[in-house]
Amino acid sequence: MSTATATARPGAVLADLLPASRVRDVALVVGGAVLTGLAAQLSVPVPGSPVPVTGQTFAALLVGTALGARRGFLSLALYALAGVAGVPWFADGKSGAAMVSFGYVLGMLLASALVGALARRGADRSPLRMAGTMILGEAVIYAVGVPYLALAAHLSASEAIAAGLTPFLIGDALKAALAMGVLPAAWKLVKR
Repeated sequence: MSTATATARPGAVLADLLPASRVRDVALVVGGAVLTGLAAQLSVPVPGSPVPVTGQTFAALLVGTALGARRGFLSLALYALAGVAGVPWFADGKSGAAMVSFGYVLGMLLASALVGALARRGADRSPLRMAGTMILGEAVIYAVGVPYLALAAHLSASEAIAAGLTPFLIGDALKAALAMGVLPAAWKLVKR
């Protein structure tokens, strides 16, 4: 498929610009999982929270948006399953499902599918729509991660929000701003 065909085709995501094959899809899924695992190692502790600031949420949303819902979900499923099986690529080189922050990983599975579906509808083509897509993706991650944190760490709802949501809002705004520039710019670049 040529670049001109892929960019003109409704419902295309950035990954669709590559020649279609099973090998491509497997490589993209594995690459998305690896990117998320590497980004999780960019980790900064948050005082008073068992959840660090990491690059994994940004990577998970980027993977979903660039690969589409199916491949994005499969990438994050591979990331989660490999981490549960012992690959030390969750935040701070951790693995397993016993972490109080594991709910965020589960939320990333759903968020990657959501942002991938929105990208297929053109949400990654303009800065404003991309910002909205990132915000929705982050909301899904928090909708799963914060209640999981409350249950796993025996926190009240307000304590879980204070430890697992509030400290991350500024960073999420910065991630949305970065995505607002990067993904629409990538589409403009490939349309040339």
